[in-house]
Amino acid sequence: MKLFQKDKPFYKEVFTLAIPIALQSLITIGVNMLDTKMVVSLSDNALSATSLANSFISIYHILCMGLGMGASVLISRYWGMKKAEDEPEKADHALKQTMSLMLRLTVILAAVFALATFLIPGKIIEMYVDVSKPEAPIIVELGEKYLNWSVLSYFFLGTSLTTTIALRSVGQVKLPLFVSIGAFFVNLIANYMLIFGNWGAPRMEIEGAALATLIARIFEATVIVGYLLIKDKKIGFRLKHLFLSTRSLVKEYFRICIPVLISDGLLALGNNAVTMVIGHLGGAYTAANAIASVTQQLTSVVITGVSQAGAIVTGRTLGFGDREKTMRNGWAFLGLGLALGAFSGLLIMIIKSPIVYAYEVTGDTEAVTRQLLNAISVIIVFQATNSIMTKGVLRGGGDTKMLMLTDNVFLFVLSLPLGMLAGYVLELDAFWIFICLKMDQIVKTIWCVFRLKSEKWIKKISTGAGK
Repeated sequence: MKLFQKDKPFYKEVFTLAIPIALQSLITIGVNMLDTKMVVSLSDNALSATSLANSFISIYHILCMGLGMGASVLISRYWGMKKAEDEPEKADHALKQTMSLMLRLTVILAAVFALATFLIPGKIIEMYVDVSKPEAPIIVELGEKYLNWSVLSYFFLGTSLTTTIALRSVGQVKLPLFVSIGAFFVNLIANYMLIFGNWGAPRMEIEGAALATLIARIFEATVIVGYLLIKDKKIGFRLKHLFLSTRSLVKEYFRICIPVLISDGLLALGNNAVTMVIGHLGGAYTAANAIASVTQQLTSVVITGVSQAGAIVTGRTLGFGDREKTMRNGWAFLGLGLALGAFSGLLIMIIKSPIVYAYEVTGDTEAVTRQLLNAISVIIVFQATNSIMTKGVLRGGGDTKMLMLTDNVFLFVLSLPLGMLAGYVLELDAFWIFICLKMDQIVKTIWCVFRLKSEKWIKKISTGAGK
């Protein structure tokens, strides 16, 4: 098994899936950068408030990713089974059951987050700031205003996100890309109008940024979900299928999907705890982390695409019943992770200064931003490799319970305690605080190699007991 193989069909399949996903991620990040650039022109406190509000919303985003990626394991496997088995209708029915369960859970989850955001927006922001800091009251006030306009966003964000992942699982990668391009321009125009009060619109400042995001979410969900229910023929899911009896598949669905949901949910909480650690170090750290996070996402778009392609290709190959090819592909994905991680780290070092200048930050914020970007350029090599393996190959093989365990043990037992020690006790520089907070990425990469080699990550998946 080689890390780099002479297998053109494999790489073509991977990048045919990965590039549209990467471009869609790039557009999404572009929207975030646009929001950040426009909001920072209001004030540093406005930037911090927006960043912290979105940290809470990101918990829901990650949970939806967990629901979608968990369902994707089943959908891609059933998609392969439809073409390989003697009874394709059984796999097709299981596919539609999976879609129904995924969408029901997404809406329930959206209702929970919407209720919390509606009832306690101020308390949510206070979780992320040191209330003793002089800038804390204004950050909390601004963050509360942002969240008040975000209550409905959960429903549109969740349904469009999980539906997009499902469509990708059967090779539908171009439509979500085109929809994201449309959403980018919708968000750009709405931001320009509502934040600054242009073209006759009211000047809403930070509330305008939240409303513009809501408008873009509505556009995105309407087109994506509308396509699924009316036009799509690969999955063939229609509104009536939302009410399918799913009893025969519930056990299999939860066996595969719930560990993904729990794992990604706990990781979301863990990553928010990382944000809290940084937020409690002061306003300069919070603003710098917002800039560094967007930069990391920007340079990781291809990694994200290859990661999701890894889950799809692995699930589909196993659906065809080819275990040997699955293992060969697994090692090739490991090689891709190392190569893409090294490239991304180098890219961050090259664009570091232009990014800092573009955001026009000065003083402590500039210094901390540079240190965080230096740390990310190191960590991203490991993060790219284990992301493609854990969120891609191993997850696509159905190894969701083990991933749930290892993801969170490494984060909560290793990274968070080290980060708190570095930040609060030793008071190290921002570079070393971030390295400690991301130590799980290094250890997890080493674990992935041994897990891949063991072949224990390849799990059998059934289509349920029947209709």
